[in-house]
Amino acid sequence: MQKQEEDYQRNVGNTISKLINLIILLLFIIALLIFLLCKYMPDYCPAPEKITKEKNTDPAKTEIKKETISFWKSPDTSTIPANDKELILYGKELISKTSSFFGTNGSIKKMATNGMNCQNCHLDAGTKIFGNNYSAVYSTYPKYRARSGTNENIYKRINDCFERSLNGVALDTNSKEMKAIVAYIHWLGKDVAKGKKPEGAGLKDISFLDRAADPKKGEAVYTQKCLSCHQKDGSGQLNNDQVTFLYPPLWGKNSYNDGAGLYRLSNFAKFVKYNMPLGAAHDAPQLTDEEAWDVAAYVNSQPRPKKDTSKDWPKTKEKPFDHPFGPYADGFSEAEHKYGPYQIIKDKIAQLNDVKK
Repeated sequence: MQKQEEDYQRNVGNTISKLINLIILLLFIIALLIFLLCKYMPDYCPAPEKITKEKNTDPAKTEIKKETISFWKSPDTSTIPANDKELILYGKELISKTSSFFGTNGSIKKMATNGMNCQNCHLDAGTKIFGNNYSAVYSTYPKYRARSGTNENIYKRINDCFERSLNGVALDTNSKEMKAIVAYIHWLGKDVAKGKKPEGAGLKDISFLDRAADPKKGEAVYTQKCLSCHQKDGSGQLNNDQVTFLYPPLWGKNSYNDGAGLYRLSNFAKFVKYNMPLGAAHDAPQLTDEEAWDVAAYVNSQPRPKKDTSKDWPKTKEKPFDHPFGPYADGFSEAEHKYGPYQIIKDKIAQLNDVKK
């Protein structure tokens, strides 16, 4: 009996041992299959947890990433050299209060402009990041400009603004006022290397729509987000002096004419996207891309002063995709150039220029 019991226990032990070995073998095979599956068919494997952790959901990290871009910063007025201070500060005043000097009752010349101020287009006296600031003006002028087809100096550039955006008359290049404006612009860009354009200069780019900009949709945007400052008829709001504008007119007799830079839809859309309504900034926009393009279409479809632009862009192939006056070399109509869609026009212009080089 004892021998039978020992044989029985020995057989049970061998069976259990074999089962354990079999389980170990099966686990090894399963592990091997999982390894091979993940290596050669990764789509069937769950993503490792560490991939999820690599996604940057930490606002602090996002903020650090933002700070890697070194935007231009206007110099402090307290650093203006004593011998230049009076002229430079006068230039700043001319930029911020242009209408007081050249508007309806201008102290230097009456009715020489439409009553708007330079800083209505060049925000914060030309110092706001992506607010059409002056940071790159002195470093890049003189330069060739396709609009005139010539090399332009800084005086020509300033007078373009007086004649187009301010719908007025050019300044005498030898006048104290021109010298003051040039001195101020020079001082703002004094730390920018010649030929360079710093981060934050001009206007920030905006994506194209896959359709034409729509004035009807833009009217709804204007009513909701612009009307309270610029009024239903686009006439803006005057200051208490009833002469200078608190909020500039966006169309009508006192607004920019159809030869101004903002009459090009892309410029207006960029400007409002990252600067309007009040409080908006390049890193805190209040409008979507669609809203910016549509409100630009609405504003620039309204009546405004005319300018003879027949001599603008004398080289037809250099006309920009959104210049609304023909003739064109690309085969698109004035309506298409004014409202888009623009990508197809821009591609065609690029193709034409490549062919003609």
